[in-house]
Amino acid sequence: MHITFHGAAQNVTGSKHLISTRSGKQILLDCGMFQGGGAETEGLNSHFGFNPQEVDTLILSHAHIDHCGLIPRLVKEGFSGKIYCTPATIDLTKLLLQDSARIQDADISFINKKRKREGRQLLIPLYTLKDVEACFDQFVPINYGKWFRIDNEVEVLFTDAGHIIGSAAVHLNIREEGEQIRITFSGDVGRYGTEILRSPQSFPQAQYIILESTYGNTLHDDAAPAERDLLHYIKHTCFKKGGKLIIPAFSVGRTQELLYLLNNLENAGELPPIDTFVDSPLSERTTRVVKSYPEYFNEDVESILKYDKDPFDFKGLHFVEDLEESKALNFRKEPCIIISASGMAEAGRVKHHIANGVGNEKNTILFVGYCEPNSLGGRLLNKPEVVHIFGTKYLVKAEVGKIDSLSAHGDYKDLSKFLSSQDPSKVKEVFLVHGEYEVQREFKEKLQLQGFNHVEIPYRHQQFTI
Repeated sequence: MHITFHGAAQNVTGSKHLISTRSGKQILLDCGMFQGGGAETEGLNSHFGFNPQEVDTLILSHAHIDHCGLIPRLVKEGFSGKIYCTPATIDLTKLLLQDSARIQDADISFINKKRKREGRQLLIPLYTLKDVEACFDQFVPINYGKWFRIDNEVEVLFTDAGHIIGSAAVHLNIREEGEQIRITFSGDVGRYGTEILRSPQSFPQAQYIILESTYGNTLHDDAAPAERDLLHYIKHTCFKKGGKLIIPAFSVGRTQELLYLLNNLENAGELPPIDTFVDSPLSERTTRVVKSYPEYFNEDVESILKYDKDPFDFKGLHFVEDLEESKALNFRKEPCIIISASGMAEAGRVKHHIANGVGNEKNTILFVGYCEPNSLGGRLLNKPEVVHIFGTKYLVKAEVGKIDSLSAHGDYKDLSKFLSSQDPSKVKEVFLVHGEYEVQREFKEKLQLQGFNHVEIPYRHQQFTI
């Protein structure tokens, strides 16, 4: 049996890991889009490194675009098998893929206007809305906690990974020539004791573990100061400077967490009166999906629901659907909060808000999650004097801030706790994915001290025999 790592290998996006059995079966774990890689990104997303027509099954850990974003292209290029994931992941993935197609169309149309004037070759999207809808019938829902037999060789179990609604760690039992091989793919591991979701669940003993490592060398700040930090930026930007607080945030997970924190501040009587715009049609739709799965909430949210029927709503909150209303925010002179996707500021309406607000020293651009170093968010966090957006140069006069404690990825302590259900002596190999190489090297040393003696850091397209 082979495992080949075609994405999220020594970087944090493009999750794709292909298992090939001796009988010729091919099982793909995730089919994510590369993001934030600068000029290389288009090429990375255009070539899988394997033949989609030869893949039998796709198992999806969760709905973030860096894990699901190339599914329409996979199907377009010949994949005809089933896609297994949790029910919530199906609901969210459909929304995110439709939005991804719309964003590609809008962004490429915007860029092509300039390319056409310059006589340059026009760009084409990775896939269209029609391509997205063509893959919907291939999704099959699997609930947490029950083994599901895919065929006579493979069965799968999902356990809650605590990262976003519906996120799962994937556990496989694969029978190969009379032998049972047990593989766990962590997906993205959430934090323990977070604001909204249940903590990651323990899982059966595995022989091989594919483990995310985004914050494998880091200990996050406690989650509690996030409310304090957010309130500080609101008061500092909107009331002291009289500017706009622009917050790039992923539509799934981070946006809901921000709304939850703002609602808590209002319930505590601490939120000043301020207009808050969630400028992302996707965020409004995904928030509805999140609300429809209250069984995934933790005990704290369940307690709040007893006296607050909607923990994601508060005075002054507006969801922006219409594009003209979104554009009007750029001409608004009154202070406000704008929460808009995407979290790395690589696509969507938030790029336009940053382009229009980055030159005003009254404004603050506040990042609340991981940004790939080459993404627009990553570049802004380096506090440059100028930044290029849509091919145009902008002076950076706005304040750039960051709240680290809101990360939905587990840190070193969380990842170690996630592995605590495992006997290291029974784990033949751990493969570190979804992390920057220097972080992974440090994390590898920590894992070896815990008794996980065989730890690999795959590079892209590297194959291992297990």
